Amino acid sequence: MTTHTPPTPEPPPHIAVLGAGHTGPALAKVLTEAGYPVSIAASGDPEKIALIMSFLAPDAKPRWAADAIEEADVVILALPLHRFADLDPARFAGKIVIDTMNYWPPTDGVQALFDNPSLGSSEIVQAHLPGATIVKTLNHIGYHELDESRRPAGSPRRRSLGVAGDDPAAAALTAAILDRVGYDTVTLPTLAAGRALQPGGPVFGADLTRDRFDQEVSS
Repeated sequence: MTTHTPPTPEPPPHIAVLGAGHTGPALAKVLTEAGYPVSIAASGDPEKIALIMSFLAPDAKPRWAADAIEEADVVILALPLHRFADLDPARFAGKIVIDTMNYWPPTDGVQALFDNPSLGSSEIVQAHLPGATIVKTLNHIGYHELDESRRPAGSPRRRSLGVAGDDPAAAALTAAILDRVGYDTVTLPTLAAGRALQPGGPVFGADLTRDRFDQEVSS
């Protein structure tokens, strides 16, 4: 009789969320509830966010930003866009980086780094973090919707999110994370295609199922 030892399941990736304003804690909450180990960092001492995080996302660990990035398999950028230029590109080398940020001049003001209409904002992020692999998603859903819009797999009204990236493996990992959180996904084949997810794009802020979402970004 031949016996087979079942493969040991791979542990979920460790995720670092950079940004502790509105979006960061909302992401940390849904990610930890989906079973992911999550650290969260603001721009300074983690003790300054420890109390509020104990209420908003009690299972996420406040960390210094440098430590959170170093320990993570996946880093999520959920910080104000004007703080992006302060990041040290060297710290992100070899990391999968999920960009949830938006460039929106009416609210953020004109920012020279991102004020290039020939490029999507995540393409600019990639250019400034050349050692990282950038994936664009989660920028087209409101932080206040992240919790309430989750649905189990197979639900007829399960909301879909776009995932755009040049690296298929990084995009697939990101899609798997979102699926576990409670969302269907539509993968866009390049980071440039992620411009459809930005403010003014056809799916920005839209609550769509996968088929409708796919139709909108493909038209």
